[in-house]
Amino acid sequence: MSIEVQNISKSYGAQKALDQVSFSIKKGEIVGFLGPNGAGKSTLMKILTTFINADEGTAAVNGNDVNLAQKAVQQSVGYLPEHNPLYLDLYVREYLAFNADVYKVAKARIEEVIQLTGLSSESHKKIGQLSKGYRQRVGLATALLHNPDVLILDEPTTGLDPNQLVEIRNVIKNVGKDKTVFLSTHIMQEVEAICDRVIIIDHGKIVTDKKLTKLVTEEQEQLIEVEFDKSIDEAILANLAYIKTYKNTGGNHWELTFATEEDMRPKVFDFAHENGLKTLQINLKNKNLEQIFREKTKK
Repeated sequence: MSIEVQNISKSYGAQKALDQVSFSIKKGEIVGFLGPNGAGKSTLMKILTTFINADEGTAAVNGNDVNLAQKAVQQSVGYLPEHNPLYLDLYVREYLAFNADVYKVAKARIEEVIQLTGLSSESHKKIGQLSKGYRQRVGLATALLHNPDVLILDEPTTGLDPNQLVEIRNVIKNVGKDKTVFLSTHIMQEVEAICDRVIIIDHGKIVTDKKLTKLVTEEQEQLIEVEFDKSIDEAILANLAYIKTYKNTGGNHWELTFATEEDMRPKVFDFAHENGLKTLQINLKNKNLEQIFREKTKK
């Protein structure tokens, strides 16, 4: 396993940031680590990168215990923290050269990561002159510099514009072909675009750990929005086949949820006709990852 976490707990005073967290990640997986603010995401990433120690449990990266083999862990991990620490007075190439010396990698690698992260046009500038998006690219370039087996990225696309988002997503997806990528983000479209698997944490506990395709399929309920031409007694809606819930959303608008994969729009249309109603509009809506996330992390 590239990453193995067993019963990790961590508290800050009376606040329990992580509570018996366990999971494992295979080589080559791109895993999205999701959760509300304060759920414990950054704390776990700091434990995996040896910045802090857990109170209980064990964790290993590439088979190296994060407490007993810290140097080996650091050599095999590329880490982009949430608050990307940079030396603003250094030039981009100067900063990367400094880190190349730390990791003892060839200087030729600097140009490779500059090209890979799209920094070429800004590489002659001081980091302090860069936009927030380009500073993120410098952080990502630094994480990739020593060609690590595992990338741990905490909010890697913070501050990027829509075009930059697409570019960095493609970089992460490409490097994920031969590396393990563990990333946290609040952007659900990002997870849907690049991740194979989703782990959701809430109040320090894992509430979901599934392949993305399986999660969306299993959580899927058929949601139909319909507007009738006149009011209807909601008790009649209970007679619809496979109906799970029905909710009036104002006027003659209804939100109907069905526990079936069959497209129920024709059935709703027939139901309206049988009850002397007309359907003015009828729309099929399905849950996306954002809706699933909100349901899993409801207080």
